[in-house]
Amino acid sequence: MTKTAYDVVVIGGAVMGASCAFWLTKMQPGLSVLVVEQDPSFARASTALSVASIRSQFSTGVNVAISRFGIEFIRNFQDQLGHDVGIPTLGFKENGYLFLAHSPEGADLLSELAQMQRGQGAATEVWSPAQTQARFPWLNVEDIAAASFGPRDEGWFDNMGLLSGFRAAAKAQGVQFITDEALGLEMFGGRVTAVTLRKSGRVACGHAVNAAGTRAAVVAGWAGLTVPVEPRKRTVFVIDAPNARHPDAPLLVDTGFYLRPEHGGQWITATVPAEDGPCAADDFEPDLHLFEDVIWEQLYHRAPGFDAVKVVRHWVGHYAYNTLDQNAILGPHPDVPNLLFMNGFSGHGLQQSPAIGRGIAEHLLTGGWQSLDLSDLSINRVIAGKPFAEKHVV
Repeated sequence: MTKTAYDVVVIGGAVMGASCAFWLTKMQPGLSVLVVEQDPSFARASTALSVASIRSQFSTGVNVAISRFGIEFIRNFQDQLGHDVGIPTLGFKENGYLFLAHSPEGADLLSELAQMQRGQGAATEVWSPAQTQARFPWLNVEDIAAASFGPRDEGWFDNMGLLSGFRAAAKAQGVQFITDEALGLEMFGGRVTAVTLRKSGRVACGHAVNAAGTRAAVVAGWAGLTVPVEPRKRTVFVIDAPNARHPDAPLLVDTGFYLRPEHGGQWITATVPAEDGPCAADDFEPDLHLFEDVIWEQLYHRAPGFDAVKVVRHWVGHYAYNTLDQNAILGPHPDVPNLLFMNGFSGHGLQQSPAIGRGIAEHLLTGGWQSLDLSDLSINRVIAGKPFAEKHVV
């Protein structure tokens, strides 16, 4: 039974909303928290449709710090939650990321970023083309200038296990999850006083959290605010390549595509469309032409073992894409201080959810950033129109 008032109402119950609710009630037991999710199957949620990877190879220090916490959380999932949620491990596959540079300038950038990343505890190595081929002899390295590789703390994991664990632990701490649709915010004196739900009606709250993913701008609009977040479609292909069996392969990031091994000898690959732009919220029609028109030629050039390839299945997901700088938009809006944002992750939300959930919970409870200084990602930069760009967007 939904109550008429809560300390916090979280709009959006996928991994960000669930993480925030978990941390709020872990830090302040007894806090009343309601999480509202309109689709408990998460069939179209970015969380469920993610390629579920984590890396330290980011170009901004704050994103590296977020990942450093995230990897320890994922690696020690059960202990971190503090509850037996029946998911002892997230099956972390620690194969690393491999970024390729195609120019001397690109190689210099990889070296500069690797030094910054190592300064925060990452293990990033920068390799020559010969070193790259020595480690992965199935790659064609003739046209690269350098590569950067994360030999530990990078790979992929069980996305739905992470979400399920957050939800189960949060429920054990008293969080209420309901299936309902948020329709609007009630405002008074520059503050959110209630959230209007389709089935449950008016629910009063002390704080509201925007964890609405691709609908972030819609929720912001209910408070008379704007955020530059829009849905962008990504078609992911699962392929079979009988002449390319490399289970130890990393997640390879090349100029026009990414690729990683999947179980059963298959591979996952995707690209960013040349005409990338916003899509309708209900547009999950796959862009099937992208594999043959864009990916396959580049893939075969990079790894000749992909001469015989068959697409065995595909899926479509949406990025909650921040058009300003492809980085997270976090924290309270100065014009509506009890409305907190955790939006615009542009494809990095799943891996960042442990640290971001903790950070938003700390800010809501204490009025500031605590464990990690996330101020570089504050919504204030969006208001000022000052991008804080992430160069390694995948």
